[in-house]
Amino acid sequence: MICYNNDAMRITLLLVGATDKNYLNEGITDYQKRLVHYLPFEIRVISDIKNSRNLTSDQQKEREGKAILDLVSSGDELVLLDVEGTEFSSPGLAGWIEKRMVAGTRQLIFVVGGPYGFSDAVYKRADSRMSLSRLTFPHQLVRLLFIEQLYRAMTIIKGEPYHHV
Repeated sequence: MICYNNDAMRITLLLVGATDKNYLNEGITDYQKRLVHYLPFEIRVISDIKNSRNLTSDQQKEREGKAILDLVSSGDELVLLDVEGTEFSSPGLAGWIEKRMVAGTRQLIFVVGGPYGFSDAVYKRADSRMSLSRLTFPHQLVRLLFIEQLYRAMTIIKGEPYHHV
């Protein structure tokens, strides 16, 4: 049963490449099912670049960047998950998301890039950058960590007991 209204802000998690670890997919699927009770949420996957072994890292970033930008509309708020981005506490992330909800943001898109990061064009289009940690994590693990934090943020916003301080 989906419990959000039609005017709710939509959140999309955009991923470069599929998640190929079953244990990560199970966790992601679990939190994805939980999130749709709060607001419209979807995960979109950009296919891995074909013949990437024959490309330089810059060429791969450019191709991934074009694919990312093809999925973003002019009115969307684009947030890159990037080690150089702003770090939040869990309540801080909840507050940041809630401000966008109150401000009438229609579509919030978070992006986990490929192994080499983002192209210059994606950095230029981005509205902000967010870091989960200054530590480096595998890109596939970041997906699970982020979706859990997004779920946690929604429970904080709703005043539910999932988050314990």
